[in-house]
Amino acid sequence: MQQHAAAAVQQGKITEDDIDKALNNLFAVRMRLGHFDGDPRANIYGGLNAADICTPDHRALALEAAQDGIVLLKNDASILPLDRAAVASAAVIGPNANNPGLLIGNYFGPPCESVTPLKGVQGYVKDVRFLAGCGSAVCDVADTDQAAALAASSDYVLLFMGLSQQQESEGRDRTSLLLPGQQQSLITAVADAAKRPVILVLLTGGPVDVTFAKTNPKIGAILWAGYPGQAGGLAIARVLFGDHNPGGRLPVTWYPEEFTKVPMTDMRMRADPATGYPGRSYRFYQGETVYKFGYGLSYSSYSRRLVSSGKPNTDLLAGLSTMPSPAAEEGVASYHVEHIGPKRCDQLKFPAVVEVENHGPMDGKHSVLVYLRWANATAGRPAKQLIGFRRQHLKAGEKARLTFDISPCEHFSRVRKDGNKVVDRGSHFLMVDKHEMEITFEV
Repeated sequence: MQQHAAAAVQQGKITEDDIDKALNNLFAVRMRLGHFDGDPRANIYGGLNAADICTPDHRALALEAAQDGIVLLKNDASILPLDRAAVASAAVIGPNANNPGLLIGNYFGPPCESVTPLKGVQGYVKDVRFLAGCGSAVCDVADTDQAAALAASSDYVLLFMGLSQQQESEGRDRTSLLLPGQQQSLITAVADAAKRPVILVLLTGGPVDVTFAKTNPKIGAILWAGYPGQAGGLAIARVLFGDHNPGGRLPVTWYPEEFTKVPMTDMRMRADPATGYPGRSYRFYQGETVYKFGYGLSYSSYSRRLVSSGKPNTDLLAGLSTMPSPAAEEGVASYHVEHIGPKRCDQLKFPAVVEVENHGPMDGKHSVLVYLRWANATAGRPAKQLIGFRRQHLKAGEKARLTFDISPCEHFSRVRKDGNKVVDRGSHFLMVDKHEMEITFEV
């Protein structure tokens, strides 16, 4: 902006009014922060100092955020959680096991302390044997033989692999969804040498194609921890050893490596079967996945079901004409959200209630996801769409009922090819897992 804004004004691409609007927004926020109210030490933030950094509450929040974000992707034969009393020795292998800087990704302030995964595991197991296996996540060269020997001599094996800012950051794009360098072959060799199925922990920002690990019976469990922050190592260890019951869900679709054949410059969301284009995101993608959006396991068994739903007061639509369909949607009648208007949109809202139960054996937080699907996915409609989610802590054996506020103008609407935001007349379906409720939207 500093380099090109003046030229953009001169060429008529933006106006001084555009700049004035941005300045008004900027200085309005600064005024709200009290930047022009005299001595800054006298305003509401003026007393902040070093004592307000890394307080016990802040440290607890960092740990809670890291724990809640961990996603359990695989847990064959319930190998996790580990019984610390039964783990005589643990091999900790991987370039992401003891790198404090890796925990914080990018865009961060310096943490007051960092607990790496290695340090976290050492808090639970006395005999911990560490080998990086690679110099970094790039892993051009791997100490495969040494890692396999360490695995063969240890009671349990924990692998901490994944990505780093060398592969993914602002201004840096990946050309592959596979683990970098020799990581896959290192993991496989270690798993083959180990006494029992190994545990793989992935520290990455974006998705990776780990189909090889998902299908390998010698890899018993897979955790995804993201870049979990200063308390990340402690959070991972607490999950591994059962002091925290994982309840995270994947925030993105994990695509297979073949998805990289799709040009990154082709930004169409909707699939095009005629050309083999698979689409993008859980809403439209029609290809195979490694793991789906919203996926995540737990140490407990949960059930969820829609138990009741109100109905939108569609009498409010009386006298409101439907929009003519574009040629591509012949026969589909829709209400224009703009014609319904804010007041009627607010009056059309209704509640839906979901019952969730923790069948045990552990207490835990559980996320309930509510989706909408249309009667069909033609004319550019999504296959389904997330319209609400809630996380609830439940003790083993406990039930709870969660109420979701459903807004047809927001949740039932879609954008047509002509750019109009509409709500289709007829049936819409609320979904929680395989449970559905039909909601009719017409007079």
